[in-house]
Parts: sequence; structure tokens; C-alpha cells
Amino acid sequence: MHSQHKVAIVTGGTRGIGKAIALRLIDAGINTAVCSRSEAHLNEIENPQIYTLKADVCDPKQMDKLVDSVMKKWGRIDIVINNAGITRDNLTVRMTDEEWKQVISVNLSGAFYLCRSVIRQMLKQRYGRIVNISSVIGVTGNPGQINYAAAKAGIIGLTKTLAKEVASRQILVNAVAPGYIDTDMTRKLSEKQRQQIINQIPLGRTGKVEDVAELVYFLVSDANNYITGQTIHIDGGLVI
Repeated sequence: MHSQHKVAIVTGGTRGIGKAIALRLIDAGINTAVCSRSEAHLNEIENPQIYTLKADVCDPKQMDKLVDSVMKKWGRIDIVINNAGITRDNLTVRMTDEEWKQVISVNLSGAFYLCRSVIRQMLKQRYGRIVNISSVIGVTGNPGQINYAAAKAGIIGLTKTLAKEVASRQILVNAVAPGYIDTDMTRKLSEKQRQQIINQIPLGRTGKVEDVAELVYFLVSDANNYITGQTIHIDGGLVI
């Protein structure tokens, strides 16, 4: 199908990796909707081609409504990028119930709710591309991030299961595991922390949001017809 007629949803698409993915899809002529629970972040989007919707991934009803809104506007949904994510770091011994629940809710349950909402339409179309944004932390673990690591590891299990369930209908489901990418989230690190991380990366530098966007675009484009259920690392060699 010509990319001009394709329709995509990107969660957490107002900044960082999500925004870069949304812009890459728009660039390819794909009708793109982004959702965020922050009205202020949605208002910051200057590109008039991006359809913005206020929705909280933690609420299954809002995910159903999001899918309905996009269906009403364009009549189909071909691509879903589950990118919404937050961190609430703490050592296990000090982590509060709230810090645990918030991260699992946004980073893992949110992806499940949107997948569940959208999958019927993709099954009907006999076509779909889903990319879930995991993290190297979901593979390696990281002290102080038990909630985030558990959620991002969960994304990998979710991806593999869904890929098996829907493969017969030509729906491909993959995960992408970014390493240290320059975003608002990683800019909070001190220069010393940053240097320690760079020292562990064989390529000797952090990644750019555009690097991740290109990989995601490849996975949802017509160039990919045979990759499904995979977790593709984009981390400069950090996890080999």
C-alpha cells in the first residue's frame, strides 16, 4: 500500500524519540496521530500535519476512544508505535507502591491497552505494523530502575506473544530497545554520569532520536515484510 494512504498512531509523540518517529512518518507521507496526556506538550507541536489527541495510555477507555477518533478521521489504522514512557527511579528497598504502579501502568499496561484496542481493526484489514519501544534496561537491568526494567522487559514478552497471535493476518509486531539516546530524559544526567555511560559504549557516543526513528520507520515500512517478534537493539554496541 502506498504510504500516502497509511495511518499511524504514536503514543508519547510530543517529545524525544516519539516526536522524532512522528516526524519521520509524516516525512514519508503517512497520516500520523500523536497522543499525550499533556495538553501543554500537544500545544508545542508546530507541525500542522500531525493530528494531536489528548489521551492517557493508562486508561483503557481512553485508548478505545483514541482508536475510534483516528478511525473516524481516516478510516483505517496501519501502524502503531507504543512509545509513551516515564521513569520513577529508586532502589528496590526504598521504592514506593506508587513509583512501581505508575511506571508499570504507563510503560507496560499502556502498550497492552492500545494493542488490544487496535488489533481488531488490523485483523479486519489483514495488515498492520506495531512497534513497541523497549529499552536496553529491560534486557540488562539497572540498579535503581526495577520498575522501569520490569516494564521494559515485559514489553519484550508482550511483543513476542502478540507477534505469534497475529502473524497469520500479515500483522508484524516488533520491539526496539534503545540504549542511551540524547533526550530530555537522559539530559538530566550529570556530565560525570554521562561520561561513565559513554565509556561503556563501543561506538563511543550516545545515539540521536533520529537514529531510533529511522529504525522504527524501516520496521513499519514496505521494506519490512518478514521481521516479526524481534527485539532490535539500537545502542551503539552497549549490549552485545
